[in-house]
Amino acid sequence: MIEIKTSELSDGEFNRGVFAVRDIKKGELIHEAPVISYPNEEHEHIEKTLLADYAFEYGINHSAILLGYGMLFNHSYEPNANYEINFDNHTFEFYAYTDIKAGDEILINYNGDVDIQDPLWFDQEDKEEKDL
Repeated sequence: MIEIKTSELSDGEFNRGVFAVRDIKKGELIHEAPVISYPNEEHEHIEKTLLADYAFEYGINHSAILLGYGMLFNHSYEPNANYEINFDNHTFEFYAYTDIKAGDEILINYNGDVDIQDPLWFDQEDKEEKDL
């Protein structure tokens, strides 16, 4: 259903994204990513690594690293997918928010909800660095 390919949207070291191999219907489960969670007070250690840019909020007092393809979805303010946290299964479940055509990149809103237009944390950091 999905594959990892080079993304034109990513400008990081790896430039990867998640793409649909076949048409995916709105509401269809795309991927279920297992979670490795840790208390927020331990995030200072993660921030010293590349993983800091990939961590997700996981409830009130925890953050999470996602396994599988979970950390490879790129961001859009007009996403074609969203995710729900399944605390019982310790997974993030990625669903098609719209119909997705084969070959399309699958995008989520990093703010956690498809409607939130807040600036992303790394865009704020870039702006602060330019203002110095």
